[in-house]
Amino acid sequence: MTLTETKQISIRKYLHNLGIYPIKEYSHYGMYYSPFRDDRNASFKVDFNKNFWHDFGTSEGGTLIDLVMKLENCSFHEAVTKLERNLNTFSFHGNAIPDEKKNDTPTIVIQNIAPITHPKLTGWIRQRSVDLNVARLYCREVHYQNQAGNFFALGFGNDKGGYELSSPPNFKSCISPKEITTIRDNQNICLVFEGFWDFLSYLTLQKIEKSKHNIAVLNSVANVPKAMDFLKLHSEIYTYLDNDDAGKKATELIKSSGIIVHNRSTKFAEYKDLNDYLCQKPIQKSNIKKRKTGLKQ
Repeated sequence: MTLTETKQISIRKYLHNLGIYPIKEYSHYGMYYSPFRDDRNASFKVDFNKNFWHDFGTSEGGTLIDLVMKLENCSFHEAVTKLERNLNTFSFHGNAIPDEKKNDTPTIVIQNIAPITHPKLTGWIRQRSVDLNVARLYCREVHYQNQAGNFFALGFGNDKGGYELSSPPNFKSCISPKEITTIRDNQNICLVFEGFWDFLSYLTLQKIEKSKHNIAVLNSVANVPKAMDFLKLHSEIYTYLDNDDAGKKATELIKSSGIIVHNRSTKFAEYKDLNDYLCQKPIQKSNIKKRKTGLKQ
């Protein structure tokens, strides 16, 4: 493979194979959480047409080779060698959007799902100030394999069998399919959370293991449309979404459907989300670095 061909390998596909997906996606570019640092604003841009990336938080950017060098902390030659070794798993740069349904080989393969026992994960739960028994009720220890190797993370299942993944210091990804998570108990009131850490934080704050209300965990505010049919079954909705523009827009979108909505995010307005409130980490003090992948086995 020539150097020019290596640079043409799709950055989008490369990140996809690592289980990293855009938070906001447009026709010719996507916005991601930066894989290099704590990023709550999705300020890492990938131009799908030009096949370049740019991190607005650090003013860095470049080709796929530059990305691999920074992610893997390796030399130019080592980055090219890594890409050549896994050539068959990547597509060359183009305008076409990758279609998971056309790919018979899953980018992430689950190896084992078990109760949470690994000390790094139990420590991660305690670091987030969540009750360990509560976390063990709703989450699992997920061991999986992707193109970068074998990893494990905390997994929270959704309604279609996929998993939201999380591991220290701030790694987030998912095992497809991406979907909401609901807990249904024939109740007229539903509590809505953006992510599973917020849901677990709510239970911890309330000192309970199960809510008396129905639950909807969006697993991304982009999933609000998927949740609407379920939410409309309730007489009242209580939202505990993030205190950012995306969270506020999601709350307004739910309200626009005519559902009675009580915005509980105002109760922790000085914090990014409910877990930061539980940990007593105001927005300006949050400074957790983000991992590029799960925990290496």
